[in-house]
Amino acid sequence: MKKQTLLLALVVSITVSLVTVAADAEKPVKVFILAGQSNMEGKAKNSLLDYQAGAPATKELFAHLRKDGEWIVRDDVFIKYLDRSGGLTIGYGSPNRTGMELEFGTVVGDHFDEPVVLIKAAWGGHSLFKLFRSPSAGLPSDEKLQEELEQRQKRVKANNEKNNRNDPLPTMDDIKEPYGSSYRNMMAEIKETFDNYETMFPALKGKKLEVAGFVWFQGWNDMYGAETEYASNMQHFIKDVRKDLDAPKLPFVIDLMGQNGSKPAKGAMLTIQEAQTAMQSVPEFKGNVKAVRTDVLIDKAAEELYPKWRDNFEKWEQTGSDFGYHYMGSAIWFNRIGKASGKAMLELMSANQ
Repeated sequence: MKKQTLLLALVVSITVSLVTVAADAEKPVKVFILAGQSNMEGKAKNSLLDYQAGAPATKELFAHLRKDGEWIVRDDVFIKYLDRSGGLTIGYGSPNRTGMELEFGTVVGDHFDEPVVLIKAAWGGHSLFKLFRSPSAGLPSDEKLQEELEQRQKRVKANNEKNNRNDPLPTMDDIKEPYGSSYRNMMAEIKETFDNYETMFPALKGKKLEVAGFVWFQGWNDMYGAETEYASNMQHFIKDVRKDLDAPKLPFVIDLMGQNGSKPAKGAMLTIQEAQTAMQSVPEFKGNVKAVRTDVLIDKAAEELYPKWRDNFEKWEQTGSDFGYHYMGSAIWFNRIGKASGKAMLELMSANQ
């Protein structure tokens, strides 16, 4: 009887193990969308990462991203950014640069047993008011559109007179057409990845994809006259993304504007920060939208050197690599933002399981 009991227990154990393995094998690949403007593109020069990864004062910050003196290319985290795709490593930002995707992908990739895919849809200088404007936000008022039309026509007339040209004047249709174009392009990037991921990432052949989360890193261009509409446009954006991706409670992380760094934000930047933060309190967004402050993650060394970077150019190239509106091109700052965003995403996913 004891042998039969042990045999039965062994059979049950093996069966449970096989079922568990089969279930794990069928788990879909989690897809995270990273969208926004130039800071989501990523502005830390790869040469800066290379230097800081070897410098005694900073190398420990990058050690987990390297092996045998080289940058790790993940075989379990894949990324598509416009015309580039492959295993996650440095260089998936603007040309020869890296952004927050490096540490974000590392955080979520280390957490999940199954593979992860990142889709970046980011274009510099694109506002939420205009190019990223989502469908349910509609067009701006007739008055604003008419004002924009008159300004555009005035510029064309002036250019025609100055250069003896005869370019046609813009029409109202020309004014309306760009609104929402980046939103549509973002959705096209997502669709293209879902349609062609087995070719882009052969290791995922035969696996299923599932949209798991969304990260938004944007705001600069809305400071110039559109800041008061940001909260309304952001609500429409979140709702439309979830609707169009058929994911009603899709975890949504918003990286707040933080170019103010150690100084308090003010004016239009503060207005947008407050609008972004307020999304957490919208009744239908509570518990599934999380705002991440980026100013508190500042690279103090870059901030201290930045005002006089032209006078200390050699040292600056070892500290930062861009202007203030691009978080000074600090690899440390972008990495911190990516890491904080990844942790925030996992918190949302855990709370909504």
